Amino acid sequence: MSQSPIQILSQFDSGNIEIISVSDPQNLRLRIRPDSNSEFFQWFHFRLNAPTGSELRLVIENAGECSYADGWYGYQCVASLDRQDWYRIATTSYDGEKLSMTLTMPGESLWLAYFQPYSLERHYDLLARCAQDPRVKLAQLGESVQGRSVDVLRVGNGARQVWVIARQHPGESMAEWCAEGLLDSLLDAANPLAREILAQATVHVVPHVNPDGSFLGNLRSNAAGANLNREWLAPSRERSPEVLAVREGMLQSGVDLFIDLHGDETLPYVFIDGSHMVPNYGARNQVLQAAFLDELKLACSDFQTVHGYADNRFSDELLSLASKWVAHQFNCVALTLEMPFKDNADAPDARTGWSAARSKQVGAALLAPISKHLRALGEAA
Repeated sequence: MSQSPIQILSQFDSGNIEIISVSDPQNLRLRIRPDSNSEFFQWFHFRLNAPTGSELRLVIENAGECSYADGWYGYQCVASLDRQDWYRIATTSYDGEKLSMTLTMPGESLWLAYFQPYSLERHYDLLARCAQDPRVKLAQLGESVQGRSVDVLRVGNGARQVWVIARQHPGESMAEWCAEGLLDSLLDAANPLAREILAQATVHVVPHVNPDGSFLGNLRSNAAGANLNREWLAPSRERSPEVLAVREGMLQSGVDLFIDLHGDETLPYVFIDGSHMVPNYGARNQVLQAAFLDELKLACSDFQTVHGYADNRFSDELLSLASKWVAHQFNCVALTLEMPFKDNADAPDARTGWSAARSKQVGAALLAPISKHLRALGEAA
């Protein structure tokens, strides 16, 4: 039996796609698989094999049923020949039901994804690389549902405690790219802001809270089907051990500043959702939060404060979110930083859209507001 010249493969780290039919090159019919034990779905990642020069049309038929279907408007799929250089497929289109892509195969294999992936292997490489620095301690906070390690990189040993976490939602890979950029700058011995921060604080970075979810190709859920950023008020070892582990680490150290890194499917902007709506946040924290945002705007031209979430977006579930729980628990500034899956509408890049490289730059830019925040805490002491 002859093998089809078109193959679609997804049995690998963070792979997600279901094949309906690949018999017609002009109508390759696909579906996104839901998250494990959950109704969320939007992340996809697969490899397309076809003869070089083939003219193809791929159709994701359940796009309109996805968790954030409006996020497909204005969206362009990312693709790569070598899994290093990722670019946008400009011919991506959405009609309210189906997401379609037309392309000419630039080689025999092409990788396509919702956003540039951040593999578990790269995650482990990041941990190992950072741990070689004598200022860093790599420690396990706990284990995931499937037994993968949830790790923290503790940088420095100053009295103030800064916590930065990423990828509670595993499909938001831009969050770990951002964490990598932060760590690279923080460990740069020639960076004066890094030296200033580490003279005052211990920086706890959890680059990947949800390793099961990313490996399984989930958008928002862990292996048990939990949305970890709704588990902070009452995490459990059975459903959300990842949150329980990070929370216990924070309770042991205390928290003076918290940043939770995320990606937003719909809004084409970089923005922060603060904690000023949390009961008893107080005037002091509101002033410090505003100063943090002002400093980040100066440090990062991609960041803006015009577009973002409404203050009433989260109601009864407010304190189940990481940044809101931390703000309430530790009476400190606690922020959720969001980056786009699409592009930055204020400064678009036709080739890459929002990218891993730009996410890393946001991470590097965080040093400026972190250092200013620590100075303000010191002056108030």
